[in-house]
Amino acid sequence: MAIKITDECINCGACEPECPNNAIYEGGVEWNIADGTAVKGDFVLMDGSHLDASARQAPIADDVYYISPNKCTECQGFHEEPQCAAVCPVDCCVPDEMYQETVDELLAKKEKLHM
Repeated sequence: MAIKITDECINCGACEPECPNNAIYEGGVEWNIADGTAVKGDFVLMDGSHLDASARQAPIADDVYYISPNKCTECQGFHEEPQCAAVCPVDCCVPDEMYQETVDELLAKKEKLHM
């Protein structure tokens, strides 16, 4: 399951530098797959759609930090627990029930992002 940041976020930014996949962005900031990963060219998103890895995507949230579920691996293969949740002072980094993934799927996503 990907991690999401809830509306309780106080915009402290503690989570952003902790993400090994660069999946966390400040509210209102565009994101892309290539940021902090080894991906170049065509990339297949979780929903099966294709995009250029360097193409900027619309922000997922405007008012608080957010996590791109297409880049979140819950820190599998890097750390024992999601680092965003470990450092969040208000416990607003929680599992995103919209994205159910097994550990094997998360590890495969990590490999895809960091070939």
